[in-house]
Amino acid sequence: MPPHAQGPFPMTLPRLFHAGLATAALLAGIAACTLAAVGREADPERGRYLVERVALCADCHSPRDEQGRFVAARWLQGAPLPFAPTVPMPWAPVAKPIAGLPGLGDAEALALLTTGALPDGRRPLPPMPEYRFSEPDARDVIAYLRRPAPPAADAADAR
Repeated sequence: MPPHAQGPFPMTLPRLFHAGLATAALLAGIAACTLAAVGREADPERGRYLVERVALCADCHSPRDEQGRFVAARWLQGAPLPFAPTVPMPWAPVAKPIAGLPGLGDAEALALLTTGALPDGRRPLPPMPEYRFSEPDARDVIAYLRRPAPPAADAADAR
């Protein structure tokens, strides 16, 4: 076949070899990042960020005072929900305490945060979301909830 019929970049053996090396390097990099995320130590500060800024757990699991500010002394200790569904449905009128993850071992908490299911297979009642955190994110959340720090000054303010 004439060279011009092979297109502008004919696939020669050296080019094929280099393309294979580049692909292998890319895949190795992706695998290394994935393994690093799964094999890393849990980061409670990242867990704090996920709890306070992403999942907004305090909105239901921490009581508020008369001005609508979180009660710092009762951070993530559970609270009655100040709202209800507008249609009949199963509903949890009280958000349970999550500070320390009472009643859940790490494996159960990990399953709840990654699958949305409780240890016995049931789903939490609304309004609790059925979270689907990645395993590293769930481990970070667990690390934080085992020993939650008092709320950050801006998290303690009413939203």
